[in-house]
Amino acid sequence: MKNNIDTKKIASLLNVISKKIGVPPEKLKKELEEGKYDSALSAMSPNDAAKFQQAVNNPMIVEKMISSPQAKAIYEKLSGAKNK
Repeated sequence: MKNNIDTKKIASLLNVISKKIGVPPEKLKKELEEGKYDSALSAMSPNDAAKFQQAVNNPMIVEKMISSPQAKAIYEKLSGAKNK
């Protein structure tokens, strides 16, 4: 299955996250593209950062999380998409 994520939606999501963690969207995007999560991790609680690292290191956890009804609902809310 090909991933067809709209770049405008990605930019919007980066803006929301950057405001939440206090990191400029350009810096956050660059770090994520490089596989670095320093800014995101520094804004998280130690417990959340550990969970994030565990998810990054285990693709099966990520797949399970993004397939959940809760994740789909969050995506729809953020992107304005509706499942048919």
